Amino acid sequence: MAGMKPRLDPSIFNLPVEKMRAGYYSDTYFNRSREILERDGHYPIVRMQVFQRSDAVLCGIDEALAILKLCSGRARADGSWEDGWSALRVCALPDGTHVTPYETVLQIEGDYVLFAHLETCYLGVLSRRTRIATNARHIVAAAAGKTVLFFPARFDHHLVQTGDGYAAYISGALGVSTDANAEWWGARGVGTVPHALIAAYGGDTVLATQKVAQYAEPQAQIIALVDFENDCVGTSLAVARALGKRLWGVRLDTSRTLVDKSIWSQMGTFSPTGVCPELVWNVRNALDGEGFGHVRIVASGGFNPRRIAAFEHAGVPVDAYAVGSAFFDGAGSFDFTADIAALQENGQWRPCHKVGRPERPNPRLGPVED
Repeated sequence: MAGMKPRLDPSIFNLPVEKMRAGYYSDTYFNRSREILERDGHYPIVRMQVFQRSDAVLCGIDEALAILKLCSGRARADGSWEDGWSALRVCALPDGTHVTPYETVLQIEGDYVLFAHLETCYLGVLSRRTRIATNARHIVAAAAGKTVLFFPARFDHHLVQTGDGYAAYISGALGVSTDANAEWWGARGVGTVPHALIAAYGGDTVLATQKVAQYAEPQAQIIALVDFENDCVGTSLAVARALGKRLWGVRLDTSRTLVDKSIWSQMGTFSPTGVCPELVWNVRNALDGEGFGHVRIVASGGFNPRRIAAFEHAGVPVDAYAVGSAFFDGAGSFDFTADIAALQENGQWRPCHKVGRPERPNPRLGPVED
């Protein structure tokens, strides 16, 4: 595709190449298929197409291509590896592309034996990364240009952080919580003063925030969690008075089972629990009233596209949204499928596919160079 950004280098993914080549991460029936074809001396030239069934933001393509580049091929009799990538013709869409149901996103042509064992792996990365990227795009769109922080690392296994962070990044979530999240584009994780550090300093949010400012690098954005004592207004003002211009923002993270102290006198006409719009307004008005208009408000705790959109529609003065588990919503909604659609015989292609899965040529696909 014209103007496509450079693809990520395969080395960045740190793939377990030897295990992938051996089929360790592959469904047994794919490994068995490869073995049968080799033992039978049958090396069909196929056209494989890959698709999924939702409107989605595609991600995982560069990772899938890395798997094909580094792990396609066959083991020689002496145990060495015969590279298969150069014998394949591959076309693909770029990461970040909006795709429609059943649109072909990746097409592989060549000796099926060279890549039969990789289907599980490349479909898996496409499914997971696309789910994260699609959810991120919905969240970013709901935030209407405001900063979205990708903070779900604690909700899943640490080994998925890097790819998930990249999937959120290509959809516009520019802040991530771990260095691993940001590795593929060379950034660093950002964060707030956590509840645990506040507790370690005896529940003193001001002291804990001062210590972060004291020891953090000068360019670090200092964001204080201000709900430790269930008094976001009082704590926000106390931290702002102590840190002045050094305080970048405060993060409201009141539990959905609690009502903040500043809300008690207002109760009666709205749902008062958690980070509600009224709490954000109370904090904003209090900060502005003492001349701390520079202090930004970060809202967190159960935010998803629907809730963010409601805040934005109501004009709630949130500067950034920290989102966690909502990035993982829709598990199973972006499952990818790979189908052989055609066979080459005597130099000619002929249709050969499961009923209902005909070849779907896609003019948007671009050839993948070495």
